[in-house]
Amino acid sequence: MKNIFLKIAAIVTVTLFTVTACTDLELEPFGEQTSVQVYQDFDNYIHVLAKMYGGLALSGQAGPHGRGDIGGQDEGASTYLRALWKLQQLPTDETIISWNDEGLPALNTMTWSSDNGFVAAMYYRIFYQITLANEFIREISDANMNSRGISEADQNTGRLFRTEARFLRALSYYHALDLYGNVPFVTEADAVGSFFPEQANRRELFDYIENELLEVIPLLVAPRQHQYARADRAAARMLLAKMYLNAEVYIGEARYTEAIAQLNEVIGAGYSLEPDYNHLFFADNDQSNEIIFPISFDQVSSMAWGGATFLVNAAIGGTMRNFYNFGVPGGWQGMRARPQLVSLYPGVDGTPDARGWFHTHDQQLDVENINIFQDGYGIIKFRNITKETGDRPDGPISDQVSVDFPMFRLADAYLMYAEAVLRGGSGGNQAQALAYINALRERAYGDSSGSLSANELTLDFIIDERARELKWEATRRTDLIRFGRFTTSAYIWQWKGGTFDGAEVGDFRNLYPLPQADLIANPTLQQNPGY
Repeated sequence: MKNIFLKIAAIVTVTLFTVTACTDLELEPFGEQTSVQVYQDFDNYIHVLAKMYGGLALSGQAGPHGRGDIGGQDEGASTYLRALWKLQQLPTDETIISWNDEGLPALNTMTWSSDNGFVAAMYYRIFYQITLANEFIREISDANMNSRGISEADQNTGRLFRTEARFLRALSYYHALDLYGNVPFVTEADAVGSFFPEQANRRELFDYIENELLEVIPLLVAPRQHQYARADRAAARMLLAKMYLNAEVYIGEARYTEAIAQLNEVIGAGYSLEPDYNHLFFADNDQSNEIIFPISFDQVSSMAWGGATFLVNAAIGGTMRNFYNFGVPGGWQGMRARPQLVSLYPGVDGTPDARGWFHTHDQQLDVENINIFQDGYGIIKFRNITKETGDRPDGPISDQVSVDFPMFRLADAYLMYAEAVLRGGSGGNQAQALAYINALRERAYGDSSGSLSANELTLDFIIDERARELKWEATRRTDLIRFGRFTTSAYIWQWKGGTFDGAEVGDFRNLYPLPQADLIANPTLQQNPGY
């Protein structure tokens, strides 16, 4: 089931159309057919929808590289998940990377500027996705489907496709809201062609995403009833809950009650915790009933140098392959843990907490030299092996992997629920919050030895537990900002602010800058303060 939709995404190149950019990104159109030709035939619609889902994982129209979607950038680094992960992880206490690609060291040290290529990569990928969604939604309106003679049965299917595209667009606008704050705003209602899109502020963007998600939730397929890796109501509710949980940051309003309402729906939808924590990050994690919405990868039919391929390979270095099977032939010697992450666990060998599993052989705890892989413990998490065999899935041996990335999973819903309750939201209670947290800890410890008492469940505990449970899952920057610890002196980690001992940085770094090239291309845009 996992591979069917991926294979559709892999062959979408034969029907890809040219889209109009809403920002200064260089799109690389390779379509052999025009929009008119594509949308005349309903059989093509699933291919275009697959391109949008594939855009979360792939870099272009030939895998693992070649015919990239966006020109002027390293194709592998420009993939959606890889770009998102770097912005969410590298400036935090969880991660550091040894590579010296231009602009990358500045993410490690929170010293980026508006001409940083990695900041731009995510920005342009977001708007590429939004452009695809706008075109698709516009082209398969009821009026257009009627004019093309699409049957009523196919129109009903097309309406579901349109709803999923609206979810995917909301997801990208959410990332724009979280990362950049105030961005150009376009929808299917805007005229096709070259124009300067107006800039939306955070309040306007928040309201738009909220309204979109509230409209699409009842139109999506019920939770756990859809084709694997396609959005259902639970995925949309999780996205909405995340936005509500961060509403005080985004719009200065507490929306914890609304977050709890959405989380209650998600938690009650029939998901369950994966019995073994480590299996959540294996190549057969598509079988897990914990994952609510994944970004799906396959080592044969959806190859890319970003996404899970990056997460598996770039975390391997030093002597790690002598001790563990990662299901790939080599290692890229990139990411390790900063010591502040290691200190959150009671051990480093997966005991007593299975989530605290680090490679320490020939590694030192402190990151004295960022460029040396052996400075900082290795993290054992994403591995291209199956739980049945403990080895790589069948297929050609390469760096490519079949590990799906859990964008949303039940454990996160539990943690979000507990936090929203502790912050005063209605519709939940502390007893239930404690039960959810202890369920996570009992899985991690294998018994009740790690369970909390009621008075131990605090917000300080939650921010640490989120790191223990969700490390390297592209949530940490957002979490630290919500807790007032990302830029301030309230929490310091090695190399924060560019010094070994760490230092606070300006609060303006809670947002990334708009790329300088986009400001030049669109003179109506205003840069975020501080840049």
